[in-house]
Amino acid sequence: MSGPCAIVGGGLAGLVAYATLRKGGLEPAEIAVFGTDVDPAAAFRRRASSIRQRRMRSESDGHCLPASFPGLAVRAARRRRSVVPLAETICDRFHPTVVDFLDHVDETRARSGWDESIRRVRIGRVRAVAGGFALDEAVFPHVLLAPGHPGLAVPPELERDPRAVHAYEPHQYAPTVEVIGAGMAAATEWLNALAAGSSVVSVRRREPERRPLNLPRELFTKRGLASFHRTPSDERVALLAGWSGPSYPPGRDWDKPLERASRQGRFRVAGELDGAPQVICATGFKRGFEHDPLLAALVAEHGLETAGGRWIVLAPDSSVPALTDGNRTLALAGAPAQWAFPAADTLAGMKYAARRFARRVQAWRTR
Repeated sequence: MSGPCAIVGGGLAGLVAYATLRKGGLEPAEIAVFGTDVDPAAAFRRRASSIRQRRMRSESDGHCLPASFPGLAVRAARRRRSVVPLAETICDRFHPTVVDFLDHVDETRARSGWDESIRRVRIGRVRAVAGGFALDEAVFPHVLLAPGHPGLAVPPELERDPRAVHAYEPHQYAPTVEVIGAGMAAATEWLNALAAGSSVVSVRRREPERRPLNLPRELFTKRGLASFHRTPSDERVALLAGWSGPSYPPGRDWDKPLERASRQGRFRVAGELDGAPQVICATGFKRGFEHDPLLAALVAEHGLETAGGRWIVLAPDSSVPALTDGNRTLALAGAPAQWAFPAADTLAGMKYAARRFARRVQAWRTR
């Protein structure tokens, strides 16, 4: 038997869970983190850099600390010598810069002891065994699976097209650019390409919703989440599928540049590709457990309940009901945990899973 708990996934969801467990009293030697990169923000850095992202879409809770407050607004208030960030965070309207967020990740990593626990190993199999779960060979009573997104989504017809690049991969901009998608990444790429002097065609099949967060705000509240948990399975599948549609925030910062470019003939909307020399796929990530080999094998080997062909059915605390009891826990965090928290791939969603996992570990330790 190894230590009491393990985190499979060395990304931001893993760091949030690790910091939460450390705050709950666990020492670095009691937590094994399995990941392929010692930097928990490695994937986020690459993607944010590729789309030239400057501010986080997440609001005041958009940080890796276990407690919601104080967050990054305090840092911003000190640096700017202004109370405005504090006022914004009280109203839950504070959006930290990407630079501030990444500095915060580095600090959290250093202070938490993350580097003492990380093991640069890719876990290929999770098996339920007596006393817990075997991660390849080591056994842990409590395991949190946080494997992240299973890969970038590219339309099949463009997978081998030399004109195509994904928005989350490094790229420059051709004189004329077609951007597929209409969500946050697409909207960011419209402005990036326009600022670079390009003409932009927004290729979309449906109009995006304009909302501050990637899901309706009520889903981040206790009442809204409780209502979601009471929803029957078929209806929940339909809701999750609907919420996966494109959206980006309202506001002049987005609208004015697009209106100006439209008047200049440099921005237009189309339903199909039209032969531009560059196609940017702002199409997000592959969706569904079947695209993650570890999760797909877990479901097949243990006959886990799934829904809609995409989601592993979870308890409200993000644990897997069939494999969790008072002596052991298997839980999910990040993108695969939407059945418990629809915005599971946000920092708020990562904290939701981390806190509930930590509670189960602490209850087990104090029996």
